[in-house]
Amino acid sequence: MAVSAQDLPQRGRFLIGGNQDITLAVCVIGILVMLLLPVPTWLLDIMLTINISLSVVVLLGTIYLQQPIEFAVFPSLLLILTLFRLSLNVASTRLILAQANAGQVIAAFGSFVTSGNLFVGIVIFIILVVIQFVVITRGAGRISEVAARFTLDAMPGKQMGVDADLNAGLITEDQARERRRRIEREADFYGAMDGATKFVRGDAIAGIIITLVNIIFGLIIGVAMLGLPFSEAARVYTTLTIGDGLVSQIPALIISTSAGLVVTRTVSEDNLGVDFSRQFTRYPRALGVAAVMLALFGVVPGMPTVPFVLVSGVLAFLAFGAYQTRQELEHRQRIEEEAAKAAPPEQARERTEDLLSIDPLKIELGYGLVSMADPRHGGDLLTRIQIIRQQIATKMGFVVPVIRIIDNMRLRAHEYQVKLRESVIASYELMPDHFLAMNPGLVEEEIEGYPTKEPAFGLEAIWVTKENRDRAERLGYTLIEPSAVLATHLTELIYAHADELLTREDVQTLVKHLKEASPTVVDELLPAILTYGELQKVLHLLLRERVSIRNLESILEVLCDFGPRTKDPEILAEYCRQALGRQICGAYVDEDNVLRVVTVDPKLEKEILDAVSRAETGYIPVPPDRADLVAEKTAEALRPMVVSGQDPIVLTSAPVRRYFRRIIERRIPKIVVLSYNEIDPAVQLQSEGQVSL
Repeated sequence: MAVSAQDLPQRGRFLIGGNQDITLAVCVIGILVMLLLPVPTWLLDIMLTINISLSVVVLLGTIYLQQPIEFAVFPSLLLILTLFRLSLNVASTRLILAQANAGQVIAAFGSFVTSGNLFVGIVIFIILVVIQFVVITRGAGRISEVAARFTLDAMPGKQMGVDADLNAGLITEDQARERRRRIEREADFYGAMDGATKFVRGDAIAGIIITLVNIIFGLIIGVAMLGLPFSEAARVYTTLTIGDGLVSQIPALIISTSAGLVVTRTVSEDNLGVDFSRQFTRYPRALGVAAVMLALFGVVPGMPTVPFVLVSGVLAFLAFGAYQTRQELEHRQRIEEEAAKAAPPEQARERTEDLLSIDPLKIELGYGLVSMADPRHGGDLLTRIQIIRQQIATKMGFVVPVIRIIDNMRLRAHEYQVKLRESVIASYELMPDHFLAMNPGLVEEEIEGYPTKEPAFGLEAIWVTKENRDRAERLGYTLIEPSAVLATHLTELIYAHADELLTREDVQTLVKHLKEASPTVVDELLPAILTYGELQKVLHLLLRERVSIRNLESILEVLCDFGPRTKDPEILAEYCRQALGRQICGAYVDEDNVLRVVTVDPKLEKEILDAVSRAETGYIPVPPDRADLVAEKTAEALRPMVVSGQDPIVLTSAPVRRYFRRIIERRIPKIVVLSYNEIDPAVQLQSEGQVSL
C-alpha cells in the first residue's frame, strides 16, 4: 500500500508513540537525574552510544535540508544534546574517579587512540578541542549573529512586500497570513540560533575543564588514596580521561558542524549534496585546468607521482562528465527555445498581455515613509486604507479596488504619490516626526513650526514637532498624524475620482449582487432596456457629483421607467437624482433639518436655457467670457457660506441644473448644484443669497 507525504507524520506518531510531549519530558528529566545519581557502566556505554548516534543523525539531517527553517527545532535540540553530553561527562567522571572504570566504550576509545602512547592521545584530544573551539564554533557563532541581524533588518521590507501583494490582489488573506508567519518563524529561528551557538562554545570549555579535573584528581586519588605508583596512576587515569574526552568531543564536534551547516544553508530547491555536485561541476573548464596542473606536479622530479596522477585522473573524469552534461543541457535549451519561437502567436500574445496589467489605484512611498506601512514598526497606514475602503463602500455604494503600496526610491525621502492607472493624480511631502496643526478658526496665537498646506482641501496648516504637541493642543489647534494626513488625502482623491474607479466589471458585480435580492428589476432593465455600458455612464454621472449609488435598486427602477423613452445618460441621471432627493438632501441639511442654499436669478436661468436651445454642439452652452462671469458671481455669492463653514450649495430649476454645473465646475470643482425637484418636502429651505449678473 502506498503512503502519501501527508501520512508520514501520522506514521511517525504511531512508531514513536502518541505522547511525544511525555516522552520528551521523561528524557529531559532522565538527563537531569544522571547529573545527580550514579550510573552503572553498562548503562553509560548505552548512553554514550546513543549520544554518538544522535549526533550523526543530526549531521545527516542537516545535509538534506532545503531551507534552514525546516529544522526550526534545532536550537532547542542543540540545548538538549549539550545538556545530555554534560550529564554523561559528570557520570563518567564519577566512575573514573570512584572506580577507575568508566565502561567499555571509554576504555576502547582511550586505548585505540593512544595506541600505547599517552602523549599521542593528549595531542589528538587538544587538536579536536582547538578545531571545535577556534574554527567551527567561532565561525558558526559569527554567521548566526550576522544572519540574525540581517534577517531582523529585512523583516519590514518582507512584511511590506506581503502587504503590497495582498492589497494588489496577488495573494489571498490565508496566503498572506502564512507568509507573515513564515517570516516571523525565520526571524525567531535565526535569533534562537544566535544564542544556541553559545551552548556549543560553552560545551567545549566545559570539556577542557572536565578533562583537566579528571587527570589531576585521578592522579591524586590513585597515588594518595589507592597507593598506586605515579606511572601506573598516570597511565590508568590519563587513558580513561582521554577516552572520556574523545567520546564527548567527537559528538560535540559533529553537532558543531551541524550547527554550522544549518546557519550557512541558503534557500534551495534541493539538498546540500545535489547542490554541491551541481555547482561544483558547473564549470568543466576549471576542473580540466586543475587536472592538468596536478598532472604536471606529478611529473616534477622529487614529487610523488602516483597521488598527483591519481587525483588528476579523477578530476579529468569529473570534467569530462560535467562537459557532457552541460552539452546536453544546452542542446535541450536550444530545443525549448526553438519550440517557443514556433509556438502559436496566441500564446506569445498572452504572455505579453500579462505585462500590460496596471493597478487601478497605487500609492508610492519614499524610503522615509516605508515604516508607515509596516505594522511591526507602529505603522497604521494599511489599517487606515482598509477602513477607507469600508467607508467608501458604505457611503458611496461601490467597492474601491485594492490599493497597492510600493516604495519608490526616485521620490524624496518623505514624499508620496497617488497614481490612478499609472497616472499621478496627487503628491505631497510629509514630515513623519511632526504633527500637522490646523487652526479651526478660533486660535489667535501662532505656534512655531513649518508652514504648509493640507493636501486634501488646500487649507493653511503648520507642521509642529512632538515637543510642541501639548502646547498646540492647549492653544486649540487640531493635530493630525502624518498617516492620517495621507489617509484623508487618499479619501478625498477617491471621492473626486470615484467615477473613474467604477469599471464595467464592477457594475456587473453590483448588479449580480442586487439580483440575488431583487431579480425582477434587474431582468427587466438588463439587457432589454439598457446595456451595462449605458448603466455605467449613468452611475458615472452620479458618482462624479458625489451621489451615492448604494440605493441601486431605486436607481434601476427609475431607469426601467424612463429608459424606454431616452437613452441619454445625462437625462437618465437627472431622473435618478430626483428619485434620490431625500438621500441627496440628507447629506447637506443641518441638525434643524434646514438646507441653506444660494439660488440663481431667473433671468440667468432663462439666458442659459436660451443658449442651450441655440447651441448645436459644445459641452458649455454659453461663451467662455460669459461662463467666467457666471463662475465669478457664483463664487462671490457662496463666499459667506464657505467662510462660515457651510457646504457651498446652489439651487436651480431642474432643466438648468446640469448646464449650470457645467459652467462653474471648472472654477469651483467641489460645488454642489441641486434642483428644486431634488428637494425633500420635509426639508426647510433657507436662501443665503442669489447668483445674479
